[in-house]
Amino acid sequence: MKILVTGTEGYLGSLLAPILMQRGHEVIGVDTGFYKVGWLYNGTQLTAKTLNKDLRQISTEDLEGVEAIVHMAELSNDPAGQLYPNITYDINHKGSVRLATLAKTAGVRRFVYMSSCSVYGVATAGDVTEASPVNPQTAYAECKTLVERDVTTMADDSFSPTFMRNATAFGASPRMRFDIVLNNLAGLAWTTKEIKMTSDGTPWRPLVHALDIAKAIACTLEAPRDIIHNQIFNVGDTAQNYRVKQVAEIIAETFKGCKLSFGENGADNRSYRVSFEKINTVLPGFKCEWDARRGAQQLFDLFTQIDMTADTFLFRGFTRLKQLEYLIQTQQIDRDFFWKKLGD
Repeated sequence: MKILVTGTEGYLGSLLAPILMQRGHEVIGVDTGFYKVGWLYNGTQLTAKTLNKDLRQISTEDLEGVEAIVHMAELSNDPAGQLYPNITYDINHKGSVRLATLAKTAGVRRFVYMSSCSVYGVATAGDVTEASPVNPQTAYAECKTLVERDVTTMADDSFSPTFMRNATAFGASPRMRFDIVLNNLAGLAWTTKEIKMTSDGTPWRPLVHALDIAKAIACTLEAPRDIIHNQIFNVGDTAQNYRVKQVAEIIAETFKGCKLSFGENGADNRSYRVSFEKINTVLPGFKCEWDARRGAQQLFDLFTQIDMTADTFLFRGFTRLKQLEYLIQTQQIDRDFFWKKLGD
């Protein structure tokens, strides 16, 4: 299958593209290159041919012969969305719907969209399912719901969208992110020997390893059409719902000698437990292989191998908001997040 993956140079994309290629697919990538500067380790043997192009500038010519699209190239994480809400809507909502529209026009038959469990926001009535009401608390999460709403209506006999509501990702990636909870706590434990929680850690978060997300995508692309057509899947495992406090405790146990402390209730009120029964019973071949403890050990082993320093952990290339702010401050990208030519 010829698959176009947007975001091949990102945290998930740098893992996904080689996996799809190993499974015999032809993969081409699209990435604007905001995070090229971040490369934590040499973790992949295969690299997809990637167009250096903004999502909003993809043309139907770029989609020639493409049978499926995996779309994950959006402004990622809530702080960036809150700081730049207008551009978040422009890229994450309008840009994504535009891509789906182009895909349908170009005859692309499958469109796999990376959504997020963050659409559930605050949920207190037990484990939420794909049929539960959404309650987005941020611009990032709201854009996910808007894309789901708009692309769902495009589904027909020739165009099959699938919406993957990923749990919070964790785990090692060559294009590392240290601005997501487990990875961040592991980095703090390694570099400072201390985790000082600003909250009491009681909110619930579902976690899923980046490699398990990649597996879910591959299974979706290879599944019979009637199973994935216009479906929403929560991506993860019900056993991997954790209180943030539990995640911190797992990290502290893995990184020996790390001091752990907790604060009061934090400003972030998001808390939700998620049911992943659907994906684990419906999607052929999918089952998570990672949990938080195994992921923490993976990061400990990686940090040991590369002798990770505090400077590396704090480097802007591994924190999305820092890197975007740097590109704006140095006038490498404009306020609409398009690259500027040197000397402009």
